[in-house]
This record gives sequence, C-alpha cells and structure tokens, in this order.
Amino acid sequence: MKRSKIKNSKSRNGKSNRTLAERDKALVWHPFTQEHTAAPRLPVSHGRGPWLFDTDNNAYLDLVSSWWVNLFGHACAPIAQSIAGQANRLEHVLFAGCTHEPAVQLCEALSAVLPTQLHKFFFSDNGSTAVEVALKMAHQYWRNAHGQQRKLFIGFEGGYHGDTFGAMSVGAHCGYHDQFRSLFFESVAVPFPDIWWDDADVQAKEQAALASLEAALSQHAGQVAAMIIEPLVQGAAGMRMCRPQFVARACALARANDTLVIFDEVMTGFGRTGTRFAFEQTGVVPDFLCVSKGITGGFLPLALTITGDPIYEAFLSEQAERAFSHGHSYTANPLACAAAVAAMALLESDETSHALQVLPQCHYEGLQQLQQEVPTIRHPRVTGTVAAFDLPASYPQAAGQLHQRFLEKGLLIRPIGQTVYLLPPYVISQAQLQAAYETIGQVLTQGEG
Repeated sequence: MKRSKIKNSKSRNGKSNRTLAERDKALVWHPFTQEHTAAPRLPVSHGRGPWLFDTDNNAYLDLVSSWWVNLFGHACAPIAQSIAGQANRLEHVLFAGCTHEPAVQLCEALSAVLPTQLHKFFFSDNGSTAVEVALKMAHQYWRNAHGQQRKLFIGFEGGYHGDTFGAMSVGAHCGYHDQFRSLFFESVAVPFPDIWWDDADVQAKEQAALASLEAALSQHAGQVAAMIIEPLVQGAAGMRMCRPQFVARACALARANDTLVIFDEVMTGFGRTGTRFAFEQTGVVPDFLCVSKGITGGFLPLALTITGDPIYEAFLSEQAERAFSHGHSYTANPLACAAAVAAMALLESDETSHALQVLPQCHYEGLQQLQQEVPTIRHPRVTGTVAAFDLPASYPQAAGQLHQRFLEKGLLIRPIGQTVYLLPPYVISQAQLQAAYETIGQVLTQGEG
C-alpha cells in the first residue's frame, strides 16, 4: 500500500503557509477525540488571567479551567517566577536516593494545613498515577501488615479515577473505559446518590446506596482492600454531586468492615468545593488522599498520594521486597514542586479566600436566572466553585456542537454529554461570570428555537 504524503506548503521565507490548526490536523492525535469528525482545533496563542487568546487575538473566557487545573489564571506571575528561579538552580534530579528543597517545602506547606494523620507524601505526576499508587499501596499494605491477599476494591457507579489500568478498573462503571473492560481486575461498584436543588428523593437514594455498599462489604468480607470515592463531586461523570453526610456514612461502613478509604481529590482538591479539600466537609480523614490537577496552579504536571503512619510503617522492613516499588522518571520534578509551592501560597491568600466565598453565590444567582430564561434545563446544582445543570435528552444540540457555539460567543465550555458545567479559575470577576451566564442563556435559548 502506497504511503500518502502530506504536502508541506511553504512560503519563500521557509515558513509554512498553513494555519496552526491545519498543521496540527496533519500530525497530532488529541485526547478524548474522534479525529474523523472533530472540528478544527482552537489555536491558542497565549493566556492572561481567566482569558485565553487564539492566534487572531480573539479572547475566550476559560470556564473549565483548562480541564480543571488552572486555579489562579493563565500566566500567573508568582508561579511563573517561581519556576524561572528554580530552573536557574536545578531543573531535575532523580528522586530515588536524592531530595531537594522544593519537594520538602511543598510537603511542609501541605502538612501545615492537613490533619496530623496525613503526613507521608508519595510523589507521582498526574491524577491517574496518584490513584494507581493508592491502589497498589492498599493492596500491599494488607499483605505486608496482615499477610492477606486482598484484591478487591469497591467504588461508585459513575466514578472516574483516571486512564491507567488500576484507575480504570475501579472506575469501570463510569462509561469511559468500556473498550478495555476485558483487561481490568475485579472491582465492585455501588450506586452514587447524586443530588440537585430541591431533590425530594435524596434520602431514599442515599439509603439505597448505603444498603448496597453494606451488602457488598458483607458479601466480600476480608477480601476488600479499599473503598475509593470522589468526595462530594464526581467530575467526569457530569459533575454529579452528593451530600457530605453520605460520604461520612459510607466511610463509616467501610471502616466498620475493616476496609481502607481512598479519597480521589484530583479534581475536588485545592478549594474547588469551597474548602481546601472536600474531605474537610465530611468529617472524615481518609487513609489515602490523592491530589493533582490544581496543585501547581495549572502550570506543570504533579501529583501526590498522601497517607499516614499505619500505612507507611507497614512497608518498613529489613526485607527489600516489602518496600513500595513504584516510581517515575520525573518524580518530584523540582520545577513542578516550585510551581506547587507558589500555588500553595496563593491558595492561602486573602484574595483566594474571598473568591471561594463569592464564586458559589455567583453560581447560585447565575443558575437561578438561567432557570427563568431556559425553563427546560434540569437538575441545577452547585458545590463550592463548581456549578452544573443538565439539558433534556430532547435538546437538539450535541455536546460537540454546543462546545463550538459557546466558542463562537467567546466562552470555553466543554459539556459532558447532556451536562453543562462551569468550573472557572478563582481570578474570574463577578461581572465576568455574570456575563458568561447571560451568554449561556442566549446560546441555549437559540438552540431551542
């Protein structure tokens, strides 16, 4: 079969005449994208604050924080300066047998705001690997500490924990991983009682979910290594939200049945739910806390799996095989750690505290207005800085089409199925967010017409 050639048209000065989007289309394979039908890529040139700009200098309000990672706006000067300063000292060093100031400083900063039970930090590089580490640690803990081969994990329907195989296995019922199901290890999924404003069925749903969880724990007694949950908000499932008291009762059941608890706060961490971490609202300190995304303010990939002495000490031995054999080439990269140190300082600032108080109220007001303008929207809901609503199945616009229509109006919004959500950076102003809701109402009203 003759290989097709892509003509690289160039001007006389040697530069390509094709646009950035055209050059991308010829070469790049994008995530979560059907390349055959995908619209042309948005050619992003630069960012500033809550705004992104394309190569024609058109502005787009980033209402999804660039896949939930950007906390303090694009090109945030304190974080950029921290990275630049670190780059002139040490760009990277292996983390097996070495350490460096930014890594230790970051752990110290987190230790100052976390419960004393959580003070052992294992570095990785993204949310999937943070979860993978927790799963492997939980499994090995039972073998090291108790001589038990616990291979089963319990999760929740709709839970998404990443795209590595362990993370996919415990998120098998989220709808994203069906192509790989035959390769998963065994896990059990119980219902997740997602709620919204004026949900009259919340107690019944919670009771049913807890009964299902209790039955699973009883049926598999002595086999379950850990229960994993996205506390308060299931992100990729469509910003499905639950009450803090449900999380607390689920964790109490797990622990009563001798099961470890993993909180996947990859999305919910660092203020997204209105507190530094979602677990603070539940009254539960998990055995493992997985964080990533916002940890560097959206600048560089970094993740942590955080645990405490009972887990850590189970790996201490004169025998090398009892150690935790896991790592990555860029573990605790100094540049990423320097970014995270700067991001932590910003998280503790008065400006961020104010934003975490103001944004939820802006969302409430925006959704209330939207309900009046577009009465067909369903299940409005808010948790902290996260807002979402569902469109009826009869709504004529597919998610991809709606994404494009929002772009045409200067809004970067990426619907998940029939769910439209807003998760803006903390630097967005009240006026900007209010104007965004007005534009969303215009787009949806036109779509129904």
